[in-house]
Amino acid sequence: MKTLKDLLLLGDPRLYERCAPILPSELPQVKAWVADLDNVMKEVKARYHFGRAIAAPQLGIMKRLIYMHIDRPVVFINPELVNLSEELFELWDDCMSFPHLLVKVKRHRALTIQYLDERWRPQQWDMDGDLSELLQHEYDHLNGVLCTMRAIDGQSFKWRP
Repeated sequence: MKTLKDLLLLGDPRLYERCAPILPSELPQVKAWVADLDNVMKEVKARYHFGRAIAAPQLGIMKRLIYMHIDRPVVFINPELVNLSEELFELWDDCMSFPHLLVKVKRHRALTIQYLDERWRPQQWDMDGDLSELLQHEYDHLNGVLCTMRAIDGQSFKWRP
């Protein structure tokens, strides 16, 4: 079982790699990957008091997998973002891979995420506001993009105690 010590931190070159799709033959491994993601997310919440979702590459699992747990667990396999709104909004983004740093970014107000669930069934979810932002952040991880790379400008960083 992976723990907080397995979380990749800012500067680890794996965080900048594009992840490979999960193949149907890898579906049996997804349950163990999700258990690891859930465990580390719970440890981050206990230590840093934030965390609603985590992407597999943050644990060195270089696959297109996102795990979210707000009111219930949701597994996003091979997600794709579509119908991104033209309207953007600014926010201070945080990341488990650099828990003390906040980065001001712009994100799309709304989007649709298409994905496979843990039973390999196609799903679609229209999101807006904070859920839209959250999934854009996690989706970026699958493409090797960190919110530090999306900073609005050189003044868009602040330390969180």
